[in-house]
Amino acid sequence: MAVPKRRTSKKVKRQRRTHKKLQLPGMVECQNCGEYVKSHHVCKECGHYNGKEVVEQ
Repeated sequence: MAVPKRRTSKKVKRQRRTHKKLQLPGMVECQNCGEYVKSHHVCKECGHYNGKEVVEQ
């Protein structure tokens, strides 16, 4: 069975884990109401997309 010869240092361990983190989705302001929404998605508050009303409220 393989056993590490030396203990993994904190620096090496942290460098390995730099990519294991949560990432926030790209958020933009709605042009109509100013709420933050995901880019390329219809605003849940007012139903606008790209300056036009897509969903009637």
